[in-house]
Amino acid sequence: MDTELVLLALCTGAGSGFLLLAGRAVLTAVRLWARGLCVTGVVTARAPADRRRGGLVAYSDHLGRPRLLDPGAYGALCGLPPVGAAVPVVFVRSRPAAARLWTLRHLLAPSFGWFVSSTVAFGTAVVVVSP
Repeated sequence: MDTELVLLALCTGAGSGFLLLAGRAVLTAVRLWARGLCVTGVVTARAPADRRRGGLVAYSDHLGRPRLLDPGAYGALCGLPPVGAAVPVVFVRSRPAAARLWTLRHLLAPSFGWFVSSTVAFGTAVVVVSP
């Protein structure tokens, strides 16, 4: 089997998959914007034994239950405020555990990353095909 054809198929498939994931992330952000409930959370420090960077966000859902949001990698990359600062948190009423920070960078960072990955994969496919 021709290696260029296999590499073209792999790059095209990966690029299509990354593009679908980018679309899914955008739809999630739109769903949160349209049907989300916005509350205020407070940035708290992680436990001393936790080696991950960034803080956690404590907030209350629509029923008054305390929740804890871990922004993960997006917290450090997208500028989570210092400990003690108030931040807006958005979630869908039926899924308060799947919350996100209500900032443009935190909502669109996943879709941007997947879009850049798909562009790189499709670009690699174009370079492989071109003579």
